[in-house]
Amino acid sequence: MFKSDRWFSRPMQIYWCCRALLAGRIISHRTEIREEKGWRLAAICHRLKAEYGWPILSEPRGPDNTAYYRLRPGFDRAALRFPPSAQALAEEGEA
Repeated sequence: MFKSDRWFSRPMQIYWCCRALLAGRIISHRTEIREEKGWRLAAICHRLKAEYGWPILSEPRGPDNTAYYRLRPGFDRAALRFPPSAQALAEEGEA
C-alpha cells in the first residue's frame, strides 16, 4: 500500500486513463500525449495495478518497445477500486 495519496499526475489524467481502459481501449503514452497532454501513463497504470488491483496488461510493440495498456478481458468491473479522481466512473458502472 502506498503511504501517500499524492499521484504526481493531474486528476484529469488519471480520470482519462481509467475511462479509456474501462471503454476497452488500448492506450499508449502517445495516446495520452495526444488526447490529454499528459506524460505519466506508465506511472498511472502501475499505481492502478499495484495499489488499486486493476487487471492491467502491458504489451510492448514496435522497434522502441512502446508499452500499450489494456484491461484483461473478462475482468469484473464491480470488483475494481477507483482512485478519488475517477470515483465518478465507479458510480456510472453501478447504474
